[in-house]
Amino acid sequence: MGIVAFIGLGVMGAPMAGHLASAGHDVRVCNRSISKAQQWAGQHRGTVATTPAEAAAGADAVFVCVGNDDDVRKVVLAPDGALSTLVPGAVIVDHTTASATLAHEVAAVAEARGVGFVDAPVSGGQAGAASGTLTIMCGGDPAVFAAVAPLMAAYSRACTLLGPSGSGQLTKMVNQIAIAGVLQGLAEALDFGRRAGLDIDTAIDVISKGAAGSWQLDNRGSTMVRGEFEFGFAVQWMRKDLDICIDEAQRNGAELATTKIIDGYYAEIVDMGGARWDTSSLIRRLRSTGF
Repeated sequence: MGIVAFIGLGVMGAPMAGHLASAGHDVRVCNRSISKAQQWAGQHRGTVATTPAEAAAGADAVFVCVGNDDDVRKVVLAPDGALSTLVPGAVIVDHTTASATLAHEVAAVAEARGVGFVDAPVSGGQAGAASGTLTIMCGGDPAVFAAVAPLMAAYSRACTLLGPSGSGQLTKMVNQIAIAGVLQGLAEALDFGRRAGLDIDTAIDVISKGAAGSWQLDNRGSTMVRGEFEFGFAVQWMRKDLDICIDEAQRNGAELATTKIIDGYYAEIVDMGGARWDTSSLIRRLRSTGF
């Protein structure tokens, strides 16, 4: 494949674009803050574009990893967005965690211009992006997906097409709903164990080998007990994701009673000054003295 553009060089996008460059692809990057793009280019093989339109000009594939629905609209659909310069046959891959409604909107506009579109939110966090072991949930046309799947292999351990446009975003909603429930249960369990006087590190080790085992327990259990939250997936972004889930549930009739409660708990964490704390910080609200 020829030129590959990557728009959005945050904590996720920068390493993902780096993996594409390391795999030998001709990468052109663009970021709202030009200094981040220049910094990236100083560390990797690639060039810098000043606008999404410039980044997409002549590109075979454009990858997007920004903050929310409106950000995607700005970098893809705006007059200086990627679609303004993409030629028929090119593909846009959106790694932003956004709404299924947006995926349908962008897919329709792209199709009208002969451009393919894949909604492809990721799971695995900053560590997964850095190590190239993300899980990618995709929605789109099978032929379009097949054209870009080899590119996404540069930074993923699993990349799966779930169905038509929007399916990737809907699957990411399933992912976030599940994570929220697991983290709240883990927070309550560890707080209970501490109050009961257990050697909580030993308890974590024991239960991790049984039915209570999970990625969150293995990777966040000990840090939750130590009160370490200055890393990982920020609460403010989880709240954005859960809002998307709750909004979608209003359309499809799903009951997200527990998710709504946990979203309220995350609001309390924000009020405590933890907007940028890791999502495992739910445990902080259970003890007035913290950990």
